Amino acid sequence: MSTAISAVSPQKAPRVSRLAWLDALRGIGAIAVVAEHLPWVLPPLRPYWFSLGIYGVMVFFLVSGYIIPASLERRGDLRAFWISRVFRLYPLYLGVCVLMVALSWWVPLREEVPRDGSAVASHLTMLLDVLNTGGVADTMWTLSYEMVFYLLVTALFVLRLHKRSGPVAMLFGAASVVAGAALAASPLAGGWLAYASGAVFVTGLACVISGRFRTAAACALGVMALALPVVSGRIPWLGLTILAVMFTGTAVHRWERGAGTLWPVAAAAALVVLAPVWAIQAGWWWVEPRVWITTVGAAGLTFAGAMAWRDRPIPRVLTWLGLISYSLYLVHHPLFTFVHEAIGGMGRSPLVVQIAVAVAAVAASILASALTYRFIERPMQSLGRRLARS
Repeated sequence: MSTAISAVSPQKAPRVSRLAWLDALRGIGAIAVVAEHLPWVLPPLRPYWFSLGIYGVMVFFLVSGYIIPASLERRGDLRAFWISRVFRLYPLYLGVCVLMVALSWWVPLREEVPRDGSAVASHLTMLLDVLNTGGVADTMWTLSYEMVFYLLVTALFVLRLHKRSGPVAMLFGAASVVAGAALAASPLAGGWLAYASGAVFVTGLACVISGRFRTAAACALGVMALALPVVSGRIPWLGLTILAVMFTGTAVHRWERGAGTLWPVAAAAALVVLAPVWAIQAGWWWVEPRVWITTVGAAGLTFAGAMAWRDRPIPRVLTWLGLISYSLYLVHHPLFTFVHEAIGGMGRSPLVVQIAVAVAAVAASILASALTYRFIERPMQSLGRRLARS
């Protein structure tokens, strides 16, 4: 993603990247998710009145919703958009998959990962959570909704409906409330869904990128992306809520550009808050009304605060963490898993030992993420940009 620079006088403050605030938000989101996974070594860290993990991923989803459609519309080129997305997401993701499988003799794969070809198909499309399939790394579930969002944005762009982000956000918010009240579980399951969706995904993207039958392919991918969270998603109402949050981010971007109003944002936000209230499938502590409202409210306020601060200098440590946030998001959990396997739980260890191990684990995760960003992410992104321009 290119970053435009705000025009300021040389005599005034240093130039500030107009998108630095988004990198800072990614950094905040990544650190929150890392903190969510630290209680195995530092139990007192987990607050049960607030979900660090859901907060972090909601910040990520708002950022994606804000910037991804704008990136596509700025280019106006679906081929370039998808090539850049593939080279942005897949190299590190596949590397982590290979690592987890290669070391499964030591740390067995999660029980939620099928032991057949459907796991391969689900991982190749990234549609894990909407196929009710576990990822080889726990954090991979959120990438399902990133991919669903990209497919929906592509279909809306082809149909020239992409500027109606506010109504789309409200529709997903309303659908999440209805799904929560109506569905105790997704109605469909089975490995055949992974194979079928994989075939549609590969064929459809090949058409979108090549330009052949692009409209039909984009619509087919959009229909699939619309259906899977409901018919086979792990938690249907939550999947729809996430999509409402992402399109809310898009609606905020349109409002900022003078192409929309804020009332759909407020309506969608209210529906997101209500989503788990009547949900049948809602037995977890983080969807209790006070916890859910506190968590999603904090994510929204964080986004709004960063947006209000966007023309001021942003702490470099946050923007740097934002640059490596995708690596940090994918790398930290496998690393924590390996450390846990090696040293076991720390609940009975002295607090000073818990803190020391936690600091070491976080530092190792950040170092590993900096290396994977430097030697995997950045070169692959550059290659993707060159191929997109060719």
